Amino acid sequence: MSLKLMGAEIDEMRLSVPESPDMQELGGMVADCLRGGDVVLLSGPLGAGKTTFAQGLGKGLEVDGSVVSPTFTIARELHGRLNEGRPVNLIHVDAYRLGGDGYGPGEDSVNRLLDELESLGLDEELEEPGQETVVLMEWGEQMASVLANQRLEVIIDRPLEGGVNPDQPPTSLGKREVTLRGVGSSWKSRMRSLRKAVQA
Repeated sequence: MSLKLMGAEIDEMRLSVPESPDMQELGGMVADCLRGGDVVLLSGPLGAGKTTFAQGLGKGLEVDGSVVSPTFTIARELHGRLNEGRPVNLIHVDAYRLGGDGYGPGEDSVNRLLDELESLGLDEELEEPGQETVVLMEWGEQMASVLANQRLEVIIDRPLEGGVNPDQPPTSLGKREVTLRGVGSSWKSRMRSLRKAVQA
């Protein structure tokens, strides 16, 4: 494994992730720490490696199907197992299109998001995920921060290196920088466990 710890605080760590297999392995490490009711917020630009991370997380949960970008379905449900062996439903959400054309001045964005989630049957899953559910949400920064006060934020950045043309379509090649941030008391001890797993 080539993951490299770049910096760490009590509730946050930054990693250098050089290859796609390393990103999948990181997803598997996060899966090992998950409990029923968890919300994982996954963000980063196009081509950053969100789907690769999600595939590693799905593999770690031993889900019963392929983890693909849910762009055209908004939400997908897969069945797997937590590290301790209990069954879990992984709800993989792509929130990119939620919110439509954005919000007008003075518009109540929280209520509008809740309305959209309710129409998809996801509002209760995010507000109070059941003990048999893990929610993995892509492109949901605004939404999850409002609805999920206990969450793991996974922020993938793709720094441009010399010789990379920023106008070219993104590829799966190249180093990524990943920030893992535990929000809420339930993530304090698990962030320590994740740091130990990365350093091992």
